[in-house]
Amino acid sequence: MKNEEEPDYIFLADDDDDDKVVNGDGNEENFFDADGIADTKIDRKDCESLTYADDDPKPDSLDPSWPQSYRRSMDYLASQSLNFLGSPKLSPVGGGSSHPSSPRRRIITSLDKPLLPETDNQLKEHHSSENLLHPQRTPSTKDLSTVRKSSFSQAVVNGVNLLCGVGLLSTSYAAKQGGWAGLSVLFVFCILSFYTGLLLRYCLDSRPGLNTYPDIGEAAFGKTGRLVISIILYVELYAACVEYIILESDNLSSLFPNAYISLGGHYISSQYLCAIMVTLVVLPTVWLRDMSVLSYISAGGVFVSILLVICLFWVGLVDNIGFQVESTKTLNLSTLPVAVGLYGYCYAGHAVLPNIYTSMENRNQFPLVLFASFGICTILYAGVAIMGYMMFGESIESQFTLNLPTNFLASKIAVWATVINPFTKYAITISPVAMSLEELIPSNHLWSHFYSILIRTTLVASTLLVALSFPFFGLVMSLMGSLLTMLVSLIFPCACFLRIIKGNVTRFQRSLCVLIITIGMVSAVSGTYTSLCEIIQQLL
Repeated sequence: MKNEEEPDYIFLADDDDDDKVVNGDGNEENFFDADGIADTKIDRKDCESLTYADDDPKPDSLDPSWPQSYRRSMDYLASQSLNFLGSPKLSPVGGGSSHPSSPRRRIITSLDKPLLPETDNQLKEHHSSENLLHPQRTPSTKDLSTVRKSSFSQAVVNGVNLLCGVGLLSTSYAAKQGGWAGLSVLFVFCILSFYTGLLLRYCLDSRPGLNTYPDIGEAAFGKTGRLVISIILYVELYAACVEYIILESDNLSSLFPNAYISLGGHYISSQYLCAIMVTLVVLPTVWLRDMSVLSYISAGGVFVSILLVICLFWVGLVDNIGFQVESTKTLNLSTLPVAVGLYGYCYAGHAVLPNIYTSMENRNQFPLVLFASFGICTILYAGVAIMGYMMFGESIESQFTLNLPTNFLASKIAVWATVINPFTKYAITISPVAMSLEELIPSNHLWSHFYSILIRTTLVASTLLVALSFPFFGLVMSLMGSLLTMLVSLIFPCACFLRIIKGNVTRFQRSLCVLIITIGMVSAVSGTYTSLCEIIQQLL
C-alpha cells in the first residue's frame, strides 16, 4: 500500500549539470512509473519531450525568459474569491495529476531560471520570494508544499470580478455609438471570447509546464511569442490604470464641481485637482509588497457591479426620471467601430484566465465557470446598455454615473461606489507591470529597494500624466478594446492554439479560428483608426 502523501519529484533540466530525479527533500531517488518499474536513468531528450515536440520552439537555456514574476503577480488578480463561498481547498504543489497514486512531477527548465545570474549570496533572497509560488518541501515545513485551490463558486466570483469592471459604466455609451443594432456586437464578442477562453485551456493542457499566458506564447512562438504577449498584457494593465485615474477624476469632479486651486496665477480645475489627489492617495498602496489584503478587498467589485446596476434601474423605474427612447437610433455606422472597441473591452480578461484555471480544485469545471462568468457579465452589460440608453438617449455620457440626477439617493450611492472601487484595484493592476521591471534590478543591489520605490512611483506618476493628457474615458477605453483586447482575447488564443495543437486541430476548429482571427483583425484596425481620429478631434 502506498502512503497517502508521496514526495514531490522534480525533473532538473539544466545545461550545466547532469539530469537527475530528486524528491522535495533534495535527495536523489529512482523514479517509478505508473507500473511501479524503476527508471534509474532519465535522458535529457526524454525530459524535454515531456514538454516540447521535436519541431516546436524550445526555450533557449542560455537566455532565461522574462518575465519570471508574471504568475505570482497575476495570482493577485485571479485569487479574489470570498471566504463565505467556502474555504479554499489545500492541494499539493504540482498536484495536477489525475492519478492520486502517481508521483507528482514538476519540470524545471530554463523557464524557471531567474532573469539575471545569481550568486550564492543572492540565492536566499531569490528563494524567499519564489516560495510564494513554488514552496519547497522540507522535513520541517511540509505544510508549505500546499497551495490553495478554488471551488466552482469561488472561480465564478473570480471570473465575474475579473470581467465585469469599469467597462460596465460605458456600455450605455457604446449603445449610443453603435445604435440598437450595434448591441448585437456585445453578444458576438461574448460567444467568441468564451470560445477563445476554452482554447487557452486546451493550450495549457497540451503539455506540462504551461501555467500562464506568456508560457502559452513561448510554447507556440518561442521567446519572441513570450516577449510580445507579455508586453501587450502589461500595456493593457497600464492602460487600465490610466482609465482608473480618468474615472476617478470625472466622478469626483461631478461631486465637487467647485473645487479648484489657484497657484501663482495658475488655475487648477476640479477635474485636474481630483486626478492629482487620487494619485496621491493610491501611491502608498502601490508601494506595498504584499497585495493579498487588497486582493481580498477588491473582490467586492462583484457586489459593486451589481449595486451599480440596481441603482441605475432604481433611478429609471422607481425614481421615474423618464425615458428618451425617441432620441435613440437604430444604427450609427459612423461611430460603430467605437462601439466595437467598447464592447470588446468588456471581455478583456484572458490574461488572467490561465491563472483561474490552474487554481481550480476541479479543472473539468472550467468550461462551466467560463459559461457562468461570461453569461452573468453579459446580462449585466446588456441590462446597463439598454436601460441607460433608454433613460438618457443621445445625451448619455461615457459613464452613466455622470448622467444620474444628483438629488436621488440611488445616484449618490452609485457615484460613491464607482469612486471607492478603483482605489483597491489600482495597486493590484499596476503591480504586475512594476514587478516585471523590478526583475531587471539585481536582488542584492544596495539600492534595490530604492529603485523599486522609484519604479512604482514613476509608473503611477506617468499614468496621471497620460490621464490628464487624454481625459476621454470612453474613447481611451475604445482604443484599448480595439488595439489590445482584440489581440489578447481573440487573435492570440486562436493563433497559439493552431500553432501548439497543430495536427490535432479539426477542420471545423481551424476554420473557426481563422474566422475569429479575421474578425479580430478587422475590429482592431477599424476600431483603432476611428478611436484615434475621435481622440485627435477632441484634442484640436
